[in-house]
Amino acid sequence: MKEIIVQENEAGQRLDKLLARYLSQAPKSFLYKMMRKKNITLNGKKPSGNEITEKDDCIRIFVSDETYEKFSMKENTSPLRKTEPLLPEQIIYEDGDILILNKPAGMLSQKSRPEDVSANERFLSYLLQTGRLKEQELQTFRPSICNRLDRNTSGLLIAGKTLAGLQEMAEALRSRSLHKYYLCLVAGRLTEQQRLEGFLVKDRQINKVKVSASDRGDKEAKPIVTQYTPLWTDGRVTLLKIWLITGRTHQIRAHLASAGHPVIGDEKYGDRQQNGFYQKKYHLKWQLLHAYQMKMPPLTGTLAHLSGREFIAPLPENFRKILADAGCDMMDTDAWRQTD
Repeated sequence: MKEIIVQENEAGQRLDKLLARYLSQAPKSFLYKMMRKKNITLNGKKPSGNEITEKDDCIRIFVSDETYEKFSMKENTSPLRKTEPLLPEQIIYEDGDILILNKPAGMLSQKSRPEDVSANERFLSYLLQTGRLKEQELQTFRPSICNRLDRNTSGLLIAGKTLAGLQEMAEALRSRSLHKYYLCLVAGRLTEQQRLEGFLVKDRQINKVKVSASDRGDKEAKPIVTQYTPLWTDGRVTLLKIWLITGRTHQIRAHLASAGHPVIGDEKYGDRQQNGFYQKKYHLKWQLLHAYQMKMPPLTGTLAHLSGREFIAPLPENFRKILADAGCDMMDTDAWRQTD
């Protein structure tokens, strides 16, 4: 007989989903049969499988040790320990439930192929190496990055360390109550705040999007809203603060390019000749787009202490140098921190 006491990060799941994590190799039909025959019980009672588990619930599984081991075989998570963890200077904020990090350009947020190493793997490696997470806990709960940035965009990512952290941050992102602000350097002169609206369609074959003023009857077209405030310009380029009101694939880059002001360094949507200048002079490899600031909404429950807090990620060194050489000396002023 195997006894499982539901832990905090396991609570809130349907019983059948939790059982499937512990007995990952068992067919669902086997689990339901075991529950019908009361070979699996919840707090001493026959369950149906759709019960929502609570902390300290007692699950008993009446099978032999050999059967349990057979059905609980799981993927080896030890390779995570070989992944380089987050560096201390990359961590902007951490508490018991969430971690906010400053992702460098060139790093994936989440891996797209099994062999990829992303910010998510580095986050898990950090938790494992610092003892904040035990390897066996990964069987039933996996901390994760909550939002995404393009590989070549730097800046703030939120990661949930607990189920409560994941759920509350995911809801704040879904409802758009968590406001996200970016800094970017674009081609051309802009002097007035503007709200851009349009529709975006993704071409998955070439991993590129198109922006238009209307949906043109295309069911795949998604509405997008991007608001920007110019912070500085020398007539050739302009530093913008972007309020990302909707968050679609490549939204900022494609929306600004469609308006005639592509982001400097953007290989996909940018100006090749202008990018070439910055590549030659500054060895620029990434677009000058940085997720600079987040402002938390009113929160309740576990994350209530974060209500109204804002977090800032310093600009990458190359971005700062390019601005300084151009004569922009507005770093860390109130104008950069002001939110809409």
